[in-house]
Amino acid sequence: MELSRVCLAPNPMRLAAIALGSNLPSPCGDRDANLREAITRVARLGKVRAVSSFYDTAPVGYTDQPDFLNAALLLDTELDPLELMRALLAIERAMGRDRAIAPAKGPRIIDLDLLLVDDAVLATPELTLPHPAMAKRSFVLEPLAEIAPAMVDPLTGLTVAELLAHLN
Repeated sequence: MELSRVCLAPNPMRLAAIALGSNLPSPCGDRDANLREAITRVARLGKVRAVSSFYDTAPVGYTDQPDFLNAALLLDTELDPLELMRALLAIERAMGRDRAIAPAKGPRIIDLDLLLVDDAVLATPELTLPHPAMAKRSFVLEPLAEIAPAMVDPLTGLTVAELLAHLN
């Protein structure tokens, strides 16, 4: 069943929350350099409002891989959610990540996940908002809570800080 409820204001600027992660070196450098390069590239899609600290985290699921460096950022953008997701995937590809051949939850140079866009709720084959696993991942919620504790998950009505507290 396809669910779509996109409640976006007429104002073309939208606030997007994006999670970043890296656990492999790349031509850009180490994990830290990968996150910084991704932030620079994401900034071309709008205006970065905030960036969290970088968090060193153990892998989840597929654990036989290096630790991740995770972060979150807030982006003011004119792109609609699907355009933004496609742009994030293009950044991943440009930085050397090929989702088609990489193992699910496996090592990656860069991972960019679109978590929230204003109060949009969307479920299509290409994009689900809010991100379906966001509320189950401390490595996503901790950095996001640092920069946007009052941001609300439109499905649950809970703030990011409340989601993190429920998880802990």
